[in-house]
Amino acid sequence: MNLRKLLVLLLTAVLILVLFLTRSKSEDPLPEIVAQEPKPEEYLYISPFDSLFRLYADSVCDWKMLAAIAYVESKFDTTARSSQGATGLMQIMPSTYRHMLARLGEQDTTAQNTELDVRVAVRYLDEMDNMFGFINKEERINYILGSYNGGTSHIFDAMRIARKDGINRYRWSNIEPILASLTDSLVYSDSVCKFGFFDATETLQYVRRVRRKYNEYNTLELMFRASEKLAENNNEIYHND
Repeated sequence: MNLRKLLVLLLTAVLILVLFLTRSKSEDPLPEIVAQEPKPEEYLYISPFDSLFRLYADSVCDWKMLAAIAYVESKFDTTARSSQGATGLMQIMPSTYRHMLARLGEQDTTAQNTELDVRVAVRYLDEMDNMFGFINKEERINYILGSYNGGTSHIFDAMRIARKDGINRYRWSNIEPILASLTDSLVYSDSVCKFGFFDATETLQYVRRVRRKYNEYNTLELMFRASEKLAENNNEIYHND
């Protein structure tokens, strides 16, 4: 073999080696694996107390409903105090607070903290859910919210009046006008009305405000998830290119 043929063979071998290394590098699966590594899940931000709402939310009220209640009750102000004496993030009355603490197996105290506020509120909502368990879930939340604000007594009065008048008492839209009429002596003096006069103006507004805020939070979460999905799709396109 002469020198020229030897050089040709060597150059050919080098070229084949370079092509092999280049192709191997381009087919390296590592970049694809790195691109698909799971990222920490991100959440819609509503308030500084979202983690507590997420932690204690249950099948009665999801975390956005708890946030909606807290917003309407206190606008997320843990130092808020109502004219009736309700305090804290979730605006629980002291007597109800202590009663619910006992139900939770916690020490009786009047000193509230934010985590206990949320736990007590959830337990209170759960108990009202049991009280209205005979109503379908979609409607039931209205009765629960109405009771959270105005107590269960007048809600049941309105339901008794509805039953007496042959009105479907399991629909909140039927109960609203009856509650509104409990300022009329002809209504609250009825023998089936056991708890008398009640001005339901605040309670009826409260239910609407919480439901409206909850719908707003649901819409925000849908938009948040949609933007996350769009960013994820764009990221996949970028890596595929």
